[in-house]
Amino acid sequence: MTPSLSPEVALRAQARAAFLHNHYHALPEQVTALDGDASFRRYFRVTHQGNSSILLDVAPEMGDVTAFVELNTIFSQGKIRVPQIIAADCALGFVLLEDLGSEHLADRLATASEVQGDYESLIDMLPDMARLPASPLMKPYDAAFIDMELEIFSEWLLNRWLGFEPQKAWCQQWTALKQALIRNMLAQTQVTMHRDFHSRNLMWHNQQWVVIDYQDAVQGPVTYDVVSLLKDCYYRLPEAQLAHLQRYSFEVLSKAGLLAPHSSFEEYQQQLAWTGLQRHLKAAGIFARLYLRDGKPGYLHNILPTLQYIYEAAKCVDTFQWLATSLQSEIIPLVQAKLEQQK
Repeated sequence: MTPSLSPEVALRAQARAAFLHNHYHALPEQVTALDGDASFRRYFRVTHQGNSSILLDVAPEMGDVTAFVELNTIFSQGKIRVPQIIAADCALGFVLLEDLGSEHLADRLATASEVQGDYESLIDMLPDMARLPASPLMKPYDAAFIDMELEIFSEWLLNRWLGFEPQKAWCQQWTALKQALIRNMLAQTQVTMHRDFHSRNLMWHNQQWVVIDYQDAVQGPVTYDVVSLLKDCYYRLPEAQLAHLQRYSFEVLSKAGLLAPHSSFEEYQQQLAWTGLQRHLKAAGIFARLYLRDGKPGYLHNILPTLQYIYEAAKCVDTFQWLATSLQSEIIPLVQAKLEQQK
């Protein structure tokens, strides 16, 4: 027996069917739900008369697709390949997109023996993305926003998931750490950044890269997308390849005039490390929040690799040693115990 749908789910399904019927002037032959991403967005593959497309579905009470639609135009005009929009209704929260298939960078990493060329071609895209104009739909990526992102780690991973109760000295050091990371990020050249430029948001289609999930783009630090790509929470590059690609990204951004004048590679490496520290603290917290708030346990196994990035960055800075020690002696063992309980 098929379980009955809740009234909300049934109403959303009806709205989805009406949107598709309005576009095709008929009900499509097949609508198949796809695995969701780490958000409230849902995706469906729609098949009709031999053609396939992708439906993005965001219930209006959960979010707004306006930024997705408007930034699609900005990215397209800036020579960044994004999915073509076939039809959209922002009020209802539906966007019909071209079907790009299913090959992400993550899939290529799992099967290809040589991916350095893939990474270099993606780094080559970054200057074009960095130069995209700002949009009123981009949230201000200021000190308050960066601090809010960092607090996701302390609230959702430490407090809510682990039940970790830091001492007064820990809290004081945490505040100083946040201030140092914020200063680093705001001191960098501010450019348009994707903000989630990693292996699951980059698709290979018709022999070119297509950027997806760009709707949270902001104006922020020039190294952010580099570190998102090279220190991916879902895939760890071999050390030699990481070193080469860091140098390659420095040369690409320098040639494009996107780094501060006379910046050294060593200064750039520090900016990468500190920007990555902020991003990975946020990401580890988000993985815990996805489990606790959104009922998505599938991201829990990404927490330990992400904490390893944090540990490696923190142990190389004298004033961040306390965090490396805390991770090694307290936080990582607590996470390991929690993950054992999940089995």
